[in-house]
Amino acid sequence: MKAWLPSLLRLLLVVLLVAFVTNPGWFQPLLKPLTENGAPAIYNQGSLLTLTFLHLRTVLIATVAATIVAVALAILVTRPAGAEFLPLSRSLVNIGQTFPPVAVLALAVPAVGFGEKPTLIALFLYGLLPIFENALTGLTTLPANVMEAARGAGMTGWQRLLKVELPLSAPIILGGIRLSVVISLATATIGSTVAAKTLGEVIIAGLLSNNLAFVLQGGLIVAALAVLIYDGLSAIERYTARRMGQETA
Repeated sequence: MKAWLPSLLRLLLVVLLVAFVTNPGWFQPLLKPLTENGAPAIYNQGSLLTLTFLHLRTVLIATVAATIVAVALAILVTRPAGAEFLPLSRSLVNIGQTFPPVAVLALAVPAVGFGEKPTLIALFLYGLLPIFENALTGLTTLPANVMEAARGAGMTGWQRLLKVELPLSAPIILGGIRLSVVISLATATIGSTVAAKTLGEVIIAGLLSNNLAFVLQGGLIVAALAVLIYDGLSAIERYTARRMGQETA
């Protein structure tokens, strides 16, 4: 019974999340005590479902872009011809962690305007470091006997990369992507300060109107998404690791 408890809790969380974003009115009695002076308990300036999808889309686009760039950089610096660029690459991917997302937004708005674009830039820069470091770790800690066998089989450099190195390092790379996604899910909320359509819109509306119910529902949706996506990517990571272990055994 205990083994099924985590899965049951995840399923319950999914059901509650779907119910809340599709029919938030069902939860009004629970949130009403958090309001004052007859203020609405449920966010009424837009659709929670639409904002959730837009929030996820922003995170997805930024994560895909960060993954492509970070993995490409990791591949480059683990080749003999690109090893000398490792310090430069580390400096580049650290930029996103050095500058606070709010500062990135402030710098990006004059260049690309308000809306989703500055948010994408901030999330992209912020997501580079964990993916790059994990990809670098995965590509530099491959089993020596497997790499030697691949060379002995006559594989070219590209064949080793595509058929051996990337598949074996995939679980570690997925770990970096998982961390990047969770960070981006939370960070994306500040995109609403520059008119991006994210769940931060709900939180900011609550802060401006002193409506704790708005703040709570925006925060809870983001938190639920982070937990579910983290668990989902963790499951994929474990499955990939087991499969790679079976293939190399």
